[in-house]
Amino acid sequence: MAFSPREAAHRAASDAERIAWVDEVDQLLGGMPRLALRERGLIGRGTFILLFNSAGELCVHRRTLSKALYPGYWDVAAGGMVLEGESYAESAARELEEELGIAGVPLREHEHFFFDQPDNRLWCAVFSAVSDAPLRLQPEEVLEARFMPIEAALAEAQDKPFCPDSLAALKRYLA
Repeated sequence: MAFSPREAAHRAASDAERIAWVDEVDQLLGGMPRLALRERGLIGRGTFILLFNSAGELCVHRRTLSKALYPGYWDVAAGGMVLEGESYAESAARELEEELGIAGVPLREHEHFFFDQPDNRLWCAVFSAVSDAPLRLQPEEVLEARFMPIEAALAEAQDKPFCPDSLAALKRYLA
């Protein structure tokens, strides 16, 4: 699949980022390039930020086709991999600002859980935030975004491709 030069450069930089590498109980083992972590089936740390507006609607966005995992899928959370030397909270604030352009809002941490699929093994931290500020989408990662009731997002996830890891984060948040 061909990507724009900007998307290709972003993907290459993303694959080379050093990610927090952990074991099955979330003990830090060091850092490793994202691509190597994924190819070797090792475990990284990830954050999921559920962004709500003041009406209680959830921000749902569609990932670009250049994403290594779940390209073009719908996503119920902003977020990404925790970088080497970064805390879960630092990662969550960075990812929310990078992907959706939302900065300086309080982030509420909810829980940690282990997500384990062959191509995506993560210790996950779930956060939530509320903002009515205009979204500024990162063009290399986000195609479109909209706010909708949680029930509508869960209903759409029955018919459209949604990221299974962020759906797991949302279901844990709701439980």
